[in-house]
Amino acid sequence: MNPIPAQPATSADRYAVAGNPVAHSRSPAIHARFAAQTGQAVAYDRLLCPLDAFADTVRAFAASGAKGANITVPFKFEAFALATRRTPRAELAEAANTLRFDADGWLADNTDGVGLVRDITVNAGVALAGQRVLLLGAGGASAGVLGPLIEARPAEIVMANRTVAKAEAIVARHADWAAQHGVRLAARGLDDAGAAFDVFINGTAASLAGSGVPVSAAVLRPGTLAVDMMYGPAARPFLDWVRAHGGEPRDGLGMLVEQAAESFFLWRGVRPDTAPVLAALRAEVDAPPGH
Repeated sequence: MNPIPAQPATSADRYAVAGNPVAHSRSPAIHARFAAQTGQAVAYDRLLCPLDAFADTVRAFAASGAKGANITVPFKFEAFALATRRTPRAELAEAANTLRFDADGWLADNTDGVGLVRDITVNAGVALAGQRVLLLGAGGASAGVLGPLIEARPAEIVMANRTVAKAEAIVARHADWAAQHGVRLAARGLDDAGAAFDVFINGTAASLAGSGVPVSAAVLRPGTLAVDMMYGPAARPFLDWVRAHGGEPRDGLGMLVEQAAESFFLWRGVRPDTAPVLAALRAEVDAPPGH
């Protein structure tokens, strides 16, 4: 079966979210709303990439006349490597969630971090400056958000991961950036992640895999904002765990909408209004089954 979405009958520019899995992704609905709101001629689909053929699948999509793609798990590091040009935030992360297929070479960007920070500070109304932050995981998602989190000037960020060496490598790459912003930055294992953080961000695939939260509830204090980058049914066990231990749970839907808006701006030069789109998606995601 050809994984490339069929060419629409319209003259709309084509984009897609590329990953494995992608069937659950709300990105097509988000970008359809952005296109309608801004009057942009955009057609946005899902692009399922075989785990061993990501590069070939995305190259074929670009060759079919597409203009760009969002990249989701587990291909953000591979997407970075495919591009000939990268934005500074993608360079810092060495991971990309956005590709623009320019004629003079693909451009890689990473909009995850700015999306997360906007959701926390604007949509959730929680300041990051001066706070203690725990970032769980050292995959492409966590690598992408660390730079913008540092830019928000929390007092401390701990990156905790099962394989500490992976976290240490990402922390080392961000050390100068952290020093410039006066942020203490450390890498730790899951067993010694620390305790009583102000903000806890789950960037692991634990929710998607249906496994439990891999750190002790000691990482929370009463009122800790705990954000899962996943949303919908996949995030519910994490949100329930946070609620049961006195934290303030938040899923990744707001981050998804905000990072999508940044990608849309990179592609189209127009910045959509995220508030009505997030409200509409929130109503859909939170609706009882059958409604």
